[in-house]
Formats: sequence, C-alpha cells, structure tokens
Amino acid sequence: MEPIYLTEVTEIGPEVADFLDAGLLILFEAGAPPELAEISVLHTPVSRREEPPEPGDTVTFGDREFRIKAIGYKAWQNVLDLGHAVFKFEGLEEKELPGEIHLEGPDAGTLGEIIAPGLRVEIRAVAS
Repeated sequence: MEPIYLTEVTEIGPEVADFLDAGLLILFEAGAPPELAEISVLHTPVSRREEPPEPGDTVTFGDREFRIKAIGYKAWQNVLDLGHAVFKFEGLEEKELPGEIHLEGPDAGTLGEIIAPGLRVEIRAVAS
C-alpha cells in the first residue's frame, strides 16, 4: 500500500469525544484558532502527496483501519491547505458535503480510547 498522507497527533480538543460519539472526527493542523481547536484533533503532518485518496483507500488511526467510501471534492484541498479533515464514520458511498471524507469500519467511538498525542494517522492507497 502506497502512503498518501502521514501525520502525528499533537493535541486533543475537549469536545472531540462528543463528536466521536456522533460518528465524526475533525482534524486541524497544529496552530488552528482556539474555537476550532476545541472540537478538533490537532496534528503535525509528516508526509503527503498531492493526488487525493480514492474510495477503497484506507485511513488508519494507530492500529484501527477504516476504508474510505466517499470523498468530497473539496476535502483533499482542505487537507493540503489547512491540515483540515472531516471524517464521517457511517460508510455512505455518496458525499453529503464537499469537505467530508466518509469512512467505513469499526465504530468511531472506540477511537476515543486511542487518540492521544503521538498517535500516527495515515492514509494509504490500496492499489498504486
């Protein structure tokens, strides 16, 4: 599997657990404004490529893997420009909003157990 994006968690906003319970995870690059940091997992990118991921590619949070089902047309540009990603964990194959990445896999609520500073988040292409 080819790496597309690799980042490391630096800080967890106090409202992240509530969003995870609702099946949503928001990432922002470290240095986001305080009002965004409250609801986000802040991170520092390690590597990335310009080409976006596609449905079928995977996102891993530590040892938890989720398959990408759909990606909005603005989602990847947001990741590249702001380190901003909105992951929805309901497995829809059609995008609801242009900035969302829809994932299928284990329950998002279980991520609260492992999301901590130092956790690596990686997006990988299944086929190159």
